[in-house]
Amino acid sequence: MTRQMHLVGYCCIAPTWHHNGAWRHPESDAVRPLDPERYENMARILERGKFDGMFIVDLMMLHDTYGGTFEPNLRQPGQTWMLEPLQVLAGVARVTSRLGLAATMSTSLYPPFHIARAFATLDHLSGGRAGWNCVTSTNDREIQNFGGDRLMEKGLRYDYADEVVEACHALWNTWEDGALVIDQKNGIFADPSKVHYANYQGKYVKTRGPLTTPRSPQGSPVIMQAGASDRGREFAARWAEVIFTLHSDKAHMKKFYDDVKDRVSNVRRDPNHCAILPSVDVVIGETDSIAQEKADYINSLVSAELGVAEVSNAIGVDLSTYSLDKPLEDMEITQGARGMMDIILQGSEGRTLRDVGYIWGVRQMAPQLIGSPTTVADSLCEMFEAQACDGFIICPSLTPTSYSQFVDMVVPELQRRGVYRKEYQGRTFREHLRQAL
Repeated sequence: MTRQMHLVGYCCIAPTWHHNGAWRHPESDAVRPLDPERYENMARILERGKFDGMFIVDLMMLHDTYGGTFEPNLRQPGQTWMLEPLQVLAGVARVTSRLGLAATMSTSLYPPFHIARAFATLDHLSGGRAGWNCVTSTNDREIQNFGGDRLMEKGLRYDYADEVVEACHALWNTWEDGALVIDQKNGIFADPSKVHYANYQGKYVKTRGPLTTPRSPQGSPVIMQAGASDRGREFAARWAEVIFTLHSDKAHMKKFYDDVKDRVSNVRRDPNHCAILPSVDVVIGETDSIAQEKADYINSLVSAELGVAEVSNAIGVDLSTYSLDKPLEDMEITQGARGMMDIILQGSEGRTLRDVGYIWGVRQMAPQLIGSPTTVADSLCEMFEAQACDGFIICPSLTPTSYSQFVDMVVPELQRRGVYRKEYQGRTFREHLRQAL
């Protein structure tokens, strides 16, 4: 089988995704951010397009890095995570049958038993479609919401996360296949000989087990990861089955792709079992000119000032003391999330902070693909066939319109070219990802 492109839909339980002006568009469904039907409808669209999965990003705080206040991210608004994603996905699982369902949960905030039980439960409810976007958190304000003061130093956070994932796997394996018997005639519900203690003991983490939730259809959820730093890439090479990346162009994608695939091989994992999916934003029209008109309009709704506040939140550094018209290369920013800062600096020569805020407000440094279905498919195939990626995280500029247009207009073109599935071959999230990667 020809190498197949993998697609995952990006989602937040929030008014906006990457595009901070999209909520003001008359077609936007952002006026219903708390309505579960909004997210169920998106999932139905993605499943109709045979997407591998739906990926919900989450954060455990209201952003207030910029100027020490959450006012900028509520007044306009920026990304504001409003509902707990696994509960939303439990509802989505009931209206879909094949779509992978992934959500973020931080190793720095939740103990392994909670994480293992939550994703085993989602895997059962969805029939084997759960995915865990495993993050370490970057902002002290998150752990302060959980009663702590400061996150561990970055390197130690990943050491701690390694143990959390090890402990979760130990818990998922406490129930063997076939342990749940449910034999009414002979009065045997489960076979105790096939249930075991985990007794995991690491330097930072320990858990006794057994997990209260029986072994789930996949055994363990698909592990997603998005770390861009050197230590984050090491962690991804060890654990990730999907890596979500953010790069401004094909050259940076290719450099990241080659580096991480080498790291996966070096830890004796099959590189084909680790799908690297950069994010792309899409604006689609019947022709290139119509698509450009659409993009010009929706991009006119962007707030560059809000974009700067969002950059401030993303890197964990208060940028409110800098002039918006100061060239980015003249700013000495040595703190914050290093991997994210490196992404922001890609191709930033000559740009001011205001310019970067606008770009972030439009696409958060990911490519914005504007054009007809053929033009968008050409761009995707160029990156895919250059082996700069294994597919894409599709981020809609406008919900749900961008999703439905992509599925109805771009997906058939990718299928015609033979690089994308016409039907699901498997039932689980992991089976989708292993298809001709």
